[in-house]
Amino acid sequence: MKLEQGITAAHGSYQSPAWNVVGHTYTPKVVSDNAFIWHAVIPADTFVPPHIHTTQDEWITVIDGELQVEFGADVHTAKAGDTVRMPMGEPHGIFNRSGATANVVFGVAPCGKLFDLFKALDGVTDPEELVRLSALHDVNFLPPPDTA
Repeated sequence: MKLEQGITAAHGSYQSPAWNVVGHTYTPKVVSDNAFIWHAVIPADTFVPPHIHTTQDEWITVIDGELQVEFGADVHTAKAGDTVRMPMGEPHGIFNRSGATANVVFGVAPCGKLFDLFKALDGVTDPEELVRLSALHDVNFLPPPDTA
């Protein structure tokens, strides 16, 4: 992938339309071998299930709204202006429990297979298919907690 120089308009996307991934709208902004950055609109009461990036560091910056980020049993609240780093190999989940939509900028480095994963996940609603496709792209979802 080649990093394009110039400005990507706030409402524009990088070489593709926005994707619907786990109920969020993801709009790619920068795609290169070294990094993948996208804008996400995360509606209230939605989440990214706990997962591990096996080949990438990840960070999020909250533009507006509020998110809770879980690292194992630890829960942290990120508000507008906050940046959260989730290192490679560290399990984490991202939850919008605020009652309002959150706008977030996500980034991973290196890009790895995540851009291709999001293209594959666009509109996928079956949780088992989401987990299967993610594992093929170096993202491993953690099993849900035992509720028995």
